[in-house]
Amino acid sequence: MLGLLGLGHRARRVVIGVDAVRAELQAEKLWCVVLASDASPRAVEKVVRLAAARGVPIVPGPGADQIGARLGKPPVMAVGVRDRALADGIVQSAPVRQ
Repeated sequence: MLGLLGLGHRARRVVIGVDAVRAELQAEKLWCVVLASDASPRAVEKVVRLAAARGVPIVPGPGADQIGARLGKPPVMAVGVRDRALADGIVQSAPVRQ
């Protein structure tokens, strides 16, 4: 999953961070969301409720430190995937939380 997120980041097909993910969910531009296993309860609440309302799958990811390190960023709690094929690969690589 981290490898796919890295590819998506280099191709500019992902959005990084809770606020960016929420904005893209509201615009209905995401195919899935990867949520860090150690995301704060507030971040989880913000992202999960909106994703569920939009029918966007939530994929449980590794810790925020690991996601951030892979993307060359500080710890990242949420990543939204804009590309359908990339999202399909991520969803297939991990159990989906809905």
